[in-house]
Amino acid sequence: MWFDQDKSLDAFRTGKGVPWSDHDQRLFCGSAAFYRNAYRGSLVQEWLPALDGVQARLEEGIRVVDVGCGHGHSTVLMAEAYPNSRYWGYDVHRQSIDAARDHAEEAGVADRATFAVAGAKGYPDRDFDLICFFDCLHDMGDPVGAARHAAQTLAEDGTVMLVEPFADDRVENNLGPVGQLYYAASTTLCCAHSLSEDVGLALGAQAGEARLAQVFSEAGFSHFRRAMEPPFNLILEARC
Repeated sequence: MWFDQDKSLDAFRTGKGVPWSDHDQRLFCGSAAFYRNAYRGSLVQEWLPALDGVQARLEEGIRVVDVGCGHGHSTVLMAEAYPNSRYWGYDVHRQSIDAARDHAEEAGVADRATFAVAGAKGYPDRDFDLICFFDCLHDMGDPVGAARHAAQTLAEDGTVMLVEPFADDRVENNLGPVGQLYYAASTTLCCAHSLSEDVGLALGAQAGEARLAQVFSEAGFSHFRRAMEPPFNLILEARC
């Protein structure tokens, strides 16, 4: 992150933001490794079972999309645990998609996990049963548009799984050591990237559940709930 200090300072001066692809190359694998550990320890074991009826459907076989999949660790973990389902991972960063394909090959799940370059408002409509946003919605310039596209590509009885960094709805309740770290990263990475895209809402990594619920309400979802609250994340569920 700090190798791009000059770009961050320029973003503060101009308000133009910094696209993800313009950052130092070490950020991409560093971010993937940072999130991978939490996903390995909790995604299959705790988070997916916390969603209403989703785990049983994954075992039977459904269509899953991982929006903003990065290096594909979350996609691969699901594909390993639930081999009867089929998975599509999309990201705007081509180098990350190349890495995701390699990870799928190494894990032996390339037959059921497909990766392609596409934005959160541009991936194809495959009538998905589960749409996942892992620690990425707040980075997007138009999170409402991304949620609206999810609603349009979701099967009638489908579910959206939203994983976000933990945050209370009030700033003063987020000022512990972890919250301060999240705010720092959010300012220099998440908000900067959002400002580089259309709309540029700059939702940030500490938006909180109430603000995220508002995003999904504006996008046309009628059901939104906190499925789980581990120490470092919010696990949220949305349905149309």
